[in-house]
Amino acid sequence: MKQGTQGSAGTTTGEAAAGAEAAAGTARSRYWVPAQPNAGEADRRRDAGGATEGSARGEHTHGEPVLPRPRPAVQRSSVRGQVLAALRTALVTGDLRPGKVYSGPVLAERFGVSATPVREAMQQLAQEGAVEVVPNRGFRVVERGPRELAELAEVRALIEVPVMLRLARTVPAERWAGLRPLAEAAVRAASSGCRATYAEADRAFHSAVLALAGNQQLVGVAEELHRRAQWPLVGGGAPGGGTRAELIADAHEHTALLDALIAGDLDVVRALVGEHFNGAE
Repeated sequence: MKQGTQGSAGTTTGEAAAGAEAAAGTARSRYWVPAQPNAGEADRRRDAGGATEGSARGEHTHGEPVLPRPRPAVQRSSVRGQVLAALRTALVTGDLRPGKVYSGPVLAERFGVSATPVREAMQQLAQEGAVEVVPNRGFRVVERGPRELAELAEVRALIEVPVMLRLARTVPAERWAGLRPLAEAAVRAASSGCRATYAEADRAFHSAVLALAGNQQLVGVAEELHRRAQWPLVGGGAPGGGTRAELIADAHEHTALLDALIAGDLDVVRALVGEHFNGAE
């Protein structure tokens, strides 16, 4: 639980669990970004198919103009999102090493895409504080030490602990039981031994818990802090450890917390939550 996709108060457990599993698949893809189809050919197929379908329904399709589709913007946005997800995975796994400079063109060649979506994704990471711009060279991965990680843990505790304790007193047991699939997904992710896969599942669980407070701003802030806490330390070290056994032990904290919440045992909930954040590096 030292490491928690953003949930919402109106999101069902099944949808959240499916999102966690989809995020796990993205994490496993690492640096692979699917090749984009030929836009012109895809549109010709769609236009041809649309005409045939319209004719079959008896619609008047002849002579009607075909409106252009905003293909480039949509496709670039899609590629940018895939590249951003892959870069975030590389940060968690340490493939993007702290202190090292990476250029847009080199990363673009590695992904098999143009340099534009890579630069856009890296600019997003710069806004999040994961990298910094190096003029005429590219982007340097920010170097972080144990002190910054401890500060992040302290801020997370100030935000999350009071909310969790309040929810423990007000949320009924069946709502907590509904989060069981997310806790189980985190255990499976930890068992895979992939730190990036577990990081996504861990954030999904934490976000779903906080979403019960009905405050989207809270969820967004907490998720960003959680993501930053998962970036590697100087030297490539993983925050809070990173072995398969450590990930599994961490994941089982989710189920222990849920058991206490379902049982309404506030003393155990308080102890588990306090121990978690006090022990976070």
